[in-house]
Amino acid sequence: MTMRSSVGLLGAALLLAAGPARAAGELNIFNWGNYTSPEMITKFEKAFDVKVTITDYDSNDTALTKVKAGGSGFDIVVPSANFVPVWISEGLLLESRPDQMPNFKNVEKRWVDVPFDPGRHYTVPWQWGTTGVAVNTDHYKGDANTWAVIFDPPPELAGKIDVVPEMNDIVNSAIMYVGGEPCTGDKAILKKARDVLVAAKPKWMAMDYGTPEALAKGDYLAAANWNGATFRSRLQNPAIRYGFPKEGFPIWMDNVAILKDAKNVENANTFMSFIMDPENAAMLSAFARYGNGIAGSEAYMPADMQGAPEIVLPEGHKGRFLLTCPADVNQVITRIWTELQK
Repeated sequence: MTMRSSVGLLGAALLLAAGPARAAGELNIFNWGNYTSPEMITKFEKAFDVKVTITDYDSNDTALTKVKAGGSGFDIVVPSANFVPVWISEGLLLESRPDQMPNFKNVEKRWVDVPFDPGRHYTVPWQWGTTGVAVNTDHYKGDANTWAVIFDPPPELAGKIDVVPEMNDIVNSAIMYVGGEPCTGDKAILKKARDVLVAAKPKWMAMDYGTPEALAKGDYLAAANWNGATFRSRLQNPAIRYGFPKEGFPIWMDNVAILKDAKNVENANTFMSFIMDPENAAMLSAFARYGNGIAGSEAYMPADMQGAPEIVLPEGHKGRFLLTCPADVNQVITRIWTELQK
């Protein structure tokens, strides 16, 4: 299931010694849409004489399905923490040993030895954030810190709600809304969550990946949304507010990994180390407006990210870091999600 570590380390050592000329060529990245700093990519391309191509996806399931089908041609993928063990168990990732790369020393301690990739043999942090509630306060004056905005919306919001199409975020949010914990195997709780979602869907306008512009322009008046995307909407429209649901909400981390069948492994290794440099990690955050997990990056971030209400977790919050659900629970969650797509 893994590549020989010694081979990977030797390749990485040669690459670091050779510098930009050695890395010349291509790099194909498969990543969430509207999530990669163009400025950072340009910097990488110029520094290493590498042409980067980015292909977008809108959910973890979409990415996994595409790569499992084979022949994707991608070198790098960016799965969320709860999906990383699935990618590893499916034999889709290269054991690239980023924990032995020089810039790994910059990873914040809390993100070094993580349960979804013990010792970080496969992945490094990309960005991390939360899934919560976004509202347009010009149209809604109520409490934004509750999933009721999405799952039992008031008349002024009904029909003007967007829900991001990420299965585990949304179904587990509904589970927390009805009093359960993420990945619960309690059938009664799972049924309650299913019933809430099915009843709420007719009051939603869309289940789209969306863009910060759509919320800012008023195309949607509320959304089950990610904090960084909501931050970007607020920068365009001060009426946008992000809420941390009191019932509980997902905390997640997206991570860079190299595909086992990558054609440009050296360039992928170089990119992985590159984004662990604080200045480069800050470029990611400055663009997408999420935390990045790299110590020292704060010094390079825009001033408006310091203390931003979308980023700072409130005291006493009920956020839950999403890990991989047991197989039987994931089957139920998938059935609920499939029903919701009808």
